[in-house]
Amino acid sequence: MTIQLHVWPTPNAYKVSIALEEMGLPYAVHAVNIGAGDQFQPDFLKIAPNNRMPAIVDPDGPDGKALSLFESGAILIYLAEKTGKFRPKDPAVWYTHIQWLMWQMGGVGPMFGQAGHFILYAPEKVPYGIERYRNEAKRLLKVANTRLGEAAFLGGDDYGIADMATFPWVRNAPKYDIDLNDYPHVQRWFNAIAARPAVQRGLALLADKVKPAGTPLSDQERENLYGKK
Repeated sequence: MTIQLHVWPTPNAYKVSIALEEMGLPYAVHAVNIGAGDQFQPDFLKIAPNNRMPAIVDPDGPDGKALSLFESGAILIYLAEKTGKFRPKDPAVWYTHIQWLMWQMGGVGPMFGQAGHFILYAPEKVPYGIERYRNEAKRLLKVANTRLGEAAFLGGDDYGIADMATFPWVRNAPKYDIDLNDYPHVQRWFNAIAARPAVQRGLALLADKVKPAGTPLSDQERENLYGKK
């Protein structure tokens, strides 16, 4: 049965589209235009009460019952366990993958996101914010570089959900004036993942909706993305 994927083309959404492509799961895309405020619509809030995408509805969930999920990390774990793909049988290895997934969720996503906000979208340049979050993005890349000097992928010898989650954010580093050549193990890892056909298909998600980085936001878009709602 077809998984219903509710998304807009952002790094968090690409995590899930890449995973669905890698795992060979059929899915239908439902665009949630976060600039237009679709994330606040009642039907979407029923499956994503935090008014953030991505979210999925799997009509063939546990025990054959429909299941809706929000939070990209939870979705990745669910898909791996549903399919058995990218889900190591060794518990220690699996929890290593989850550990690095949580590192992405708690560190890379929020810090790279704040870097992008202050560097590309803030209505005025705030030098402290730019320096703070660019430096934190660099620190996290240094952590990744150390890890990837020890192992082929974040979770160990094999590519997995932590890599799927981290790659779309690291992909934005050049937009923040961060050179991945300064992190050679990360660059090697990045190139290997970027070459995967399923990753390329996942990154094609709603390609016609993607705007160039730093495109000025309208007042309404800014309110929907960063306002008090």
